[in-house]
Parts: sequence; structure tokens; C-alpha cells
Amino acid sequence: MTDAPAPHSVPTQGDLDTLSLQLGRPVRDVVEIPARCRCGSPLVAATAPRLSNGIPFPTTFYLTHPILTAAVSRLESVGAMAEMNERLQADPQLAALYRAAHQHYLDERERIRIRAGLEPVWEIEGITAGGMPDRVKCLHVLAGHALAAGPGINPLGDETLDRIRDEWTPDLCRCGTAWDHSAEVPTRDLSRHVRGLEERESS
Repeated sequence: MTDAPAPHSVPTQGDLDTLSLQLGRPVRDVVEIPARCRCGSPLVAATAPRLSNGIPFPTTFYLTHPILTAAVSRLESVGAMAEMNERLQADPQLAALYRAAHQHYLDERERIRIRAGLEPVWEIEGITAGGMPDRVKCLHVLAGHALAAGPGINPLGDETLDRIRDEWTPDLCRCGTAWDHSAEVPTRDLSRHVRGLEERESS
């Protein structure tokens, strides 16, 4: 038996609509909202490791807030990942903490899987996301994990959030202008995962 989720982490229909507006597509298979803005809007979605269309989905913690996502993208664009990878190779202590973050991610994904009532997803067994445990491939994944887990779990996720503080900080709500709150909630999923499934089914 797993612990009951915190009340604020259980997604409401309003949360799901907000996530869809943030992402520009219908949100899929969200199990929890592990991190929120001061105002209550979602920052991160925790997604089931197998989507309802059958696709395995290793990225458990998915960064959704547009301002936060854009800030992390800009950090990636100036070479932060290459520099982090160099430090991972040179710093055994950092490498050990990063491997521990990888294990934490796996443990949390297993908790989410059980909460979603799913069978084990063997296709992604032992695989996390973002390049863990040995490389840095996506700062969005690391930042999402850091926000979901809290400080001290993912060192490079914590660092990512610290390095974008001039653009986004948890101390300040910027949700009012971050996405179009009056827009129609998207209903058609054009993500690459779903496009790939549709292409395979039609071939």
C-alpha cells in the first residue's frame, strides 16, 4: 500500500485544463501535481509511466509552466548542459549525488505507477530521463524533478532552478500573463508520441 497523496497534489479538472493551456495540447494521464506556483497553478505534472494509448512514458515529472520552461530552454541554449557534463566526469561527489537522484526518480515513478493502478512497464525498467544517471541531456527534466522532489535531491536540477532565478523564482507568481487563460482548452493531441502511434496504426 502506498501513502495517500497530499490533497494539493490530486489533479482537479481545473488543473488538467490549465495544464492543457500551458502545454498547448490535451494533457495525458496526469496522476499528481507535485509542484505548484504560489497561486496554486501547476508547475509540474506527474505522468503515468504508461499512457492510456499504451505508449511507455519515462518522463514522470513534466515541466509545464511556460515562463519556467522558456527560462530553462534559454539556459540550455548557452551551453549549460555541456558544462554540467564536464563537471559530472570530473567530480565524483557530484556524480554520486546525481546517481542517487536517478534512483529517487525510479522510486517515485514506481510509486506513481502503483497509484495509477498500472502493471510494471518493462520497456523503461531502469531508465529515467534527462540523461540520468551519467549524463545531462535535458534540463527541463532535471528542473521538474527538483521542483517535485524538493531541494537536495537532484543537484543539477537544483542548480538549474538557481541559475534561472532572474527569469523565474518560486517566490513570485507570474501566471497571469504566462498563458492565455481565456483560450479554448485544446482537444487534439499533436504531440510526437501520439503522431508516431497514429502513423504506425495507419501503416
